Amino acid sequence: MPHILVDRLVKSYRIAERDPGLWGAARGLFHRRHRIVHALSSVSFSLERGEVLGLVGPNGAGKSTTVKILAGILRPDGGRVEVDGRHPFDDRERHVGRIGVVFGQRTQLWWDLPVGEGFDLLRDIYRVDPARYRRTRDELVAMLRLERVLDQPVRQLSLGQRMRAEIAAALLHDPDLLFLDEPTIGLDAPSKLAVRDFVRRANRERGTTVLLTTHDMHDIEALAERVLIIGHGRVLTDSPVDALRQQVLAQRRLVIDFAHEPPGALALPGTKEVGRDGRTLVLEFDPATTAAPALIAHLVAAHPVEDVRLEGLSIEEVISRFYAMHGAAEA
Repeated sequence: MPHILVDRLVKSYRIAERDPGLWGAARGLFHRRHRIVHALSSVSFSLERGEVLGLVGPNGAGKSTTVKILAGILRPDGGRVEVDGRHPFDDRERHVGRIGVVFGQRTQLWWDLPVGEGFDLLRDIYRVDPARYRRTRDELVAMLRLERVLDQPVRQLSLGQRMRAEIAAALLHDPDLLFLDEPTIGLDAPSKLAVRDFVRRANRERGTTVLLTTHDMHDIEALAERVLIIGHGRVLTDSPVDALRQQVLAQRRLVIDFAHEPPGALALPGTKEVGRDGRTLVLEFDPATTAAPALIAHLVAAHPVEDVRLEGLSIEEVISRFYAMHGAAEA
């Protein structure tokens, strides 16, 4: 049985509307207008135990709504949702004891309490055995480098420190499923690397199943085995990251550093110039029709070259092109 099973999930919101200005506010008191926003429209997917799934999509696509339904915060309007055989909303008390949730723009720690005391409160809330709690807490504190902030109130932490503390807080009760909703939003580069490294280790060493939503495609590239893209509340694709690259565009890039100024034009069949900067030239080609070794050999024989590099499209470019192909970007 899958760890997570989502079948034809539906969720809509009823949004109040009014005309602008004071007169519009007054009219709104007596004549309410509403519109229906379809956040999710028959979304289906499954996630096996120990997998890392990247859930991506433009703003308003339904990512956070999906996580909130899976966490038991929202009740779906229709469809079937099961996590380890539990129905998240109807069986919330038992459900939340087996999951960890981190929302990048919200905190589960108490703002004015020191981090360590916040951890102790969560131990009591989740009724974790004291010896097991101490062992898990000490391991998380060491792995996330939190020793120096345990006595600091949460409000005095930097964003990177707070996010590391939030991830530790979500794992204190040793859940087997972790939901991460924009966990690296606003973080500096060292903090992002620390968070990614920890999530990777938790998945590898603890077998934690991870569902990750993010706009940072480097998170997806570093962590996810599969990527599920949603747009306008629908699943657009569900595939391994490498398969998505091939689905969107098979092209690769050849970056050439010439010893001197590059020629004005290169008459190389099957290639397209996509960039030029000083003595560096970037060509795009399809390896299915143009063999990279023959292309490189031709270049080196015809021109003085200092360096040659082969590159695939970054996952950020792949996702951006996928949005364009499916008209998924937010208007």
